[in-house]
Amino acid sequence: MKAKDSARATILRTADAAIQRAAMDQNKPIDDTLVVATLRKSVKNLQDAAVEFEKGGRADLGAANKAGVAGLEKYLPAGIEGAKLEAIVAEVIAATGATSKKEMGKVIGALKQRPEAALIDFGAASKLVQAKLQ
Repeated sequence: MKAKDSARATILRTADAAIQRAAMDQNKPIDDTLVVATLRKSVKNLQDAAVEFEKGGRADLGAANKAGVAGLEKYLPAGIEGAKLEAIVAEVIAATGATSKKEMGKVIGALKQRPEAALIDFGAASKLVQAKLQ
């Protein structure tokens, strides 16, 4: 606010309001897990909105949402990707004993119970699970 960066201040105020609202909705105190989950949800919503704005011919609004995504991603921990995500998925598949795509829900549920679940992109994890389960 002191730097007169109104766009960044708006992004941070919106994120703070979303965190406060999530804490009230879930009747939980604000902790790191809640903050990370709320920020990830906000980033996903902004990304989805940017795509829709660009489809509708509103590149200016799409660019504003992309700037919001970049602003929020500074405050998020790096997600688990690549070989590390593949190793975690393989470990969970082995632990659950899943062998077919019908058991995919069991694998995703086990992934959500892991301590590093907040850092996992479940869209990418879902694709990995589908590829490994035939």
